[in-house]
Amino acid sequence: MKIKDLVNYWDKHARGRLTRDAYFMALSDQHHKRLEKLAALYPMKSPQDLMRDLISAALDELETSFPYVQGTRVVAYDEDGFEIYEDQGLTPKFVSLSQKHIQRLKARQLESVA
Repeated sequence: MKIKDLVNYWDKHARGRLTRDAYFMALSDQHHKRLEKLAALYPMKSPQDLMRDLISAALDELETSFPYVQGTRVVAYDEDGFEIYEDQGLTPKFVSLSQKHIQRLKARQLESVA
């Protein structure tokens, strides 16, 4: 999700699966005031919900901004027959680590239910 898509997201009050992990942070005075103004615009969203959504959107956008680093191994061919090389940049590493983390979260959730 892009940062610019958050307004539509908030307007629809979308919901998703949340972890039980909590993070705490200190904001600068300037960012704190901006968050208060945003919370006033969306009174149905708590400041915590707004921060969660902003951080989630920023992480999604960050993942798509990692530069492609061409590897040496051909992984596919495009419709014109040109070789497509594996990405040796941060994207595959980030995706792999994300998948491992999601599996750990799912395992923890299953343990807490049992």
